[in-house]
Amino acid sequence: MRIVTLNLNGIRSAAKKGVVDWLAQSEADVVCLQELKAQVGDLSARMLNPPGYFGYFHYAEKKGYSGVGIWSRRQPDQIVEGLGIADIDAEGRYIEAQFGNLSIVSIYLPSGSSGEHRQAAKFAFMARFLPRLETLAKSGREFILCGDWNIAHREIDLKNWKGNRKNSGFLPEERAWIGDLFDRVGLVDVYRRLYPEHEGEAYTWWSNRGQAWAKNVGWRIDYQIASPGIAARAITARVYKAARFSDHAPLIVDYDATPIGMAGQVRPVKIHLS
Repeated sequence: MRIVTLNLNGIRSAAKKGVVDWLAQSEADVVCLQELKAQVGDLSARMLNPPGYFGYFHYAEKKGYSGVGIWSRRQPDQIVEGLGIADIDAEGRYIEAQFGNLSIVSIYLPSGSSGEHRQAAKFAFMARFLPRLETLAKSGREFILCGDWNIAHREIDLKNWKGNRKNSGFLPEERAWIGDLFDRVGLVDVYRRLYPEHEGEAYTWWSNRGQAWAKNVGWRIDYQIASPGIAARAITARVYKAARFSDHAPLIVDYDATPIGMAGQVRPVKIHLS
C-alpha cells in the first residue's frame, strides 16, 4: 500500500504543474492533499476524480484558502469531514477515509507565521486536537495521519535551526507538542522510524525566498504519523523531488497493509532514496 501526502499550495496551480499527470505514474493507493485553496466549483473533473481515483474534499469556507482532500484508488467505507469543531472545520483542515480497521487522514495544521493572531489560532488548534488524537490512539483502529503539520520536530528537521528557534514552526511549545504525540500518546513518526538520521533528503518544504530550493535550505514539516501497528509495517519512504508541484514535495511511504484491511493494495516496491 503506497500512501502519499502533499501540500499543493493551490490545487489549480499544482494541476497546471502536472500533479494529476504525475499521479498516474506514482502508483499511489491513497494521496492526502492539503491547502487546496479552492471550492468545489473551481475544480475540474480531473481534479475532482483523477483517472483511476475517487476524490473526497473538505473545503474551507473562505475562498482561496486552506482545504484538504483525499484521492483514493478504492472507495472508502466511510468519509469523515471535519472534527466537529466549528471554527476549525470552517477552515477545512481534517478529512478521514476509513477502510475496514484502517483510517487514513489528511490533516493541515494552521501556520502561525503571518502574525501573533494566527500563532494563537495554531496553539488553540493544537490544544483541541490533542484530545482527539488521544481518543483515536485508544480506539483500537489503525490510522495514518498524513499532512502538513507546520512544525519541525527536531534540529535535524530543518537546515537553519539556530536562526529559527523563535520562529513559528520551531517554537519550543510546538516542538514539545509534537514530541508529546510520540512520547506520551504513543504515535509514530513513520519517516523517522525508518531513517532516524536523515537530514537534507528528509526536507519537504522550502521557502520561495533566497534560492532555498536550489540550496536545499528546507524544513521537514510534512509527516505521516501513525499508530504503532501500521507504522511497524512501513517498508520504505522517500521525498519525491524529480518534479515540483508546489513549495512542498510529496512524501511517499510504502506499507505492507495486507492484514489491516487494504488487501489487494500492497505494492512492496523498493524505493531508492536520492
